[in-house]
Amino acid sequence: MKKRFIVDAHLDLAMNAIEWNRDLRLPLSEIRKAEMHMSDKPDRGRGTVCLPELRKGRIGLVVATQLARYSPPDSPLPGWKSPQQAWAMTQAQLAWYREMELLGEMKQITNRSELHQLVALWQDESLPDEDKPIGYLLNLEGADSLVSVSYLEKAYAYGLRALGLSHFGPGRYAPGTKTEGPLTALGKELLQAMERYRLILDVTHLTDTGFEQAMDAYAGPIWASHHNVRKFVPNQRQLTDAQLKKLISRGAVIGGMLDCWALDIRFIDTVSDPWQLDIRLEKLVDHWDHICQLAGNSLHVGIGSDLDGIFGTEQSPWDLNSIADLQKYEEILDKRGYRSQDIDNLFHGNWLRFLGEALPE
Repeated sequence: MKKRFIVDAHLDLAMNAIEWNRDLRLPLSEIRKAEMHMSDKPDRGRGTVCLPELRKGRIGLVVATQLARYSPPDSPLPGWKSPQQAWAMTQAQLAWYREMELLGEMKQITNRSELHQLVALWQDESLPDEDKPIGYLLNLEGADSLVSVSYLEKAYAYGLRALGLSHFGPGRYAPGTKTEGPLTALGKELLQAMERYRLILDVTHLTDTGFEQAMDAYAGPIWASHHNVRKFVPNQRQLTDAQLKKLISRGAVIGGMLDCWALDIRFIDTVSDPWQLDIRLEKLVDHWDHICQLAGNSLHVGIGSDLDGIFGTEQSPWDLNSIADLQKYEEILDKRGYRSQDIDNLFHGNWLRFLGEALPE
């Protein structure tokens, strides 16, 4: 049976290539072998994402990030010591994407025409999947690296099409995960500028207060690229039912993520073991089910895996070895009563519909 096409709305590919120094063109086994004796990061030798595995899983379109946090002197979080340094890192990440394009490994998507062409290419059965480029749409995860709001013009010119105001900790434009508080004055100004370009606002990582402010202030397209449900994992990083209903009413799509601490409240990162807690891929379906019940349909859920987002197999469902295992969701969802059309919606249909409306002509 032919594998279904998949869109993954959140992958930190360039961060892994540049900061983790991974050659993502290589087979996953070679990347893991090269890191076997490295201990500088907890996920060394446990990565799950590379370009060959994306093709193996027919994950032909991804929302790929630029990510570089500004870390002020009093912040305990790692990051760059000036916005200019953070901007420079995002440009290094952009250069990596450009190099992958030159090699035919990836293809940037900036408008509806490019989107339709990429989907048609992946539907063309005369060309083997291993010879097809991975389409990518650029999302800036956390706006800290925009030295000023005026830098948005530069970012849009090189193809940025989605933007989240915050990440972890305090932020120049908005506080993020594990903090509290409203958008900053810069953040409010940035939202106004984003509307002029009709950029997609990614509400992921916003505080509860920031979420409400952004939803009220922003008239452009909105999504939650990688978020789960607070009913099951009651911390500020996940979405409440009230927030989910607001997103649904705006036509948003919510991408389910596979970081174990976002799936199961029992999991403590760097401490717990997914196998011992029996955290499997199916756990995410509980979150998807809940959103579908709130919406009354399957039109607002998708995949935003966040795989290799500063974690590997040590913090992923134990029945996932690589990102290609996203294909296992077809059988899981079928057994849970999802119809074929629902599975298509979740695998790619909802993201493609959203992008078909949100991207420029």
